[in-house]
Amino acid sequence: MGEEPEYIKLVKDTEIFRNCKNIVIGKGSPNANIMFVGEAPGRNEDEQGLPFVGAAGKNLDNLLAKVGLSIDDVYIANILKCRPPENRNPLPEEIRAHTPWLIEQIKEIKPKVICSLGNYSTKFFFADGNVDEMDKMPGITQVHGKVKIMDFHGLKIKLIPLFHPAAIIYNRNLIGLWEKDMEIVKLEIQQKKLF
Repeated sequence: MGEEPEYIKLVKDTEIFRNCKNIVIGKGSPNANIMFVGEAPGRNEDEQGLPFVGAAGKNLDNLLAKVGLSIDDVYIANILKCRPPENRNPLPEEIRAHTPWLIEQIKEIKPKVICSLGNYSTKFFFADGNVDEMDKMPGITQVHGKVKIMDFHGLKIKLIPLFHPAAIIYNRNLIGLWEKDMEIVKLEIQQKKLF
């Protein structure tokens, strides 16, 4: 067994790693053109070691199906690889420690489109991965559904911010907005020449 990569060590050095059952890496196609990035695993995700397997996951599956996508067409990961206690918000130092692994995944998968799910993920990408800049970035309500072409760690991507599927559970009014935003995602995917 070789030495563990630094990005895995960083995750294992955080307090939330010691209290979680499973590191939740991601799921879906390693060759996906489209990647969804959420915030952090919840209880079901921690139990099963997979992202988006609870109620928010069912929402995401349904919303993907509406635009003709399944888990085999996309890759899904989170900003944090471990569940924060009581699903509290990620702390800056946790984001700093957990996102090198996410960046590694993005570099391997090379998606053309990244859909950031919710505030933390969206602010992370808008800040180009600089955790100290996240506070200054616009929130999801301002930018959802707006395509932003950007260079992220040397990869040209189209970022499409979306409401987090969990938010839709608590706020049914968001469903219409989500479906509109997903139509934008669908259009982006259908353009075979993404750039």
